[in-house]
Amino acid sequence: MFLYDTDFAIRVNYFLWGTLVGIIAPEYHAFKEKKKANESRCPHNLAEQNQSEMGIIPPSPLSPSDKQLLLCHTEQGIATLTLNRPRQYNALSETLLAALEAALDEIANDRNVRVVVLTGNGQAFCAGHDLKEMRANPKHQYYEGLFRRCTEVMMRISRLPQPVIARVHGLAAAAGCQLVAASDLAVAADTARFAVSGINVGLFCSTPAVALSRNILRKRAFEMLITGEFVDAKTAMRYGLINSAVPPEELDRAVGNLTNNIVNKSAVAVEMGKRMFYKQFAYDLETAYEYAGHVMAANMMVEDAMNGIDGFLGR
Repeated sequence: MFLYDTDFAIRVNYFLWGTLVGIIAPEYHAFKEKKKANESRCPHNLAEQNQSEMGIIPPSPLSPSDKQLLLCHTEQGIATLTLNRPRQYNALSETLLAALEAALDEIANDRNVRVVVLTGNGQAFCAGHDLKEMRANPKHQYYEGLFRRCTEVMMRISRLPQPVIARVHGLAAAAGCQLVAASDLAVAADTARFAVSGINVGLFCSTPAVALSRNILRKRAFEMLITGEFVDAKTAMRYGLINSAVPPEELDRAVGNLTNNIVNKSAVAVEMGKRMFYKQFAYDLETAYEYAGHVMAANMMVEDAMNGIDGFLGR
């Protein structure tokens, strides 16, 4: 057992699994062709097919009550996904993970959405996986399937054409901390706390190590993983896990400023840029520059870039 602030005495029993995987995609034109093919397939069927290929029986289709576990709202190009299990500190049950998968698939194909905000209802942002549900299914195959599904959610975030901003108002532990690390940007209240604390019950968070080590310095990541201790928002910002920490009453304004700064940018340039940014990490320096040059040349041929440059030059 580990301790949390006495004024927010949550027994945090949800730990971080799932893997943040960098965007691995074909070159731009091949990517677009693949995307066209995917658009003809139902997001729910995609999730079920992936599970079937793994030899794992997928959950039943989402009922109306299940869908209330994730609230989705789109306005003026901004899609907000709200984890809605406040009494369970927004623990990621199988059904909630499935809802996230489906919602992210739909957003990926919605050209009216320019940016995504991920947040949670209640005191916590997300306390990780639902341990009660997990202990009710003590089978290796079940755990393999559960963590695969969580990995699929994380990979959908990184593959999403639109930037994802984590709005962290409270506790982000285990898979909740994973969601923060998986998001492209993160803004937190300065009262928020972050941890990957599986080690405290004898379970090293191996997949969180992948996420954290791609966001913060290696020794800082290992320190969080090996001690299981919480870090506050200012420390998380110093580590590079979040972009900024603001007073709780200023959180929505800070997130709004960030979304407003992104939403009117060229959607094509944002999509190409996000893919390039993550993909180039896998290359050596020379190859990364070569790849970036190809992407930039392709970007120059896009109408948005031509019009934008002409406008800048006063043509």
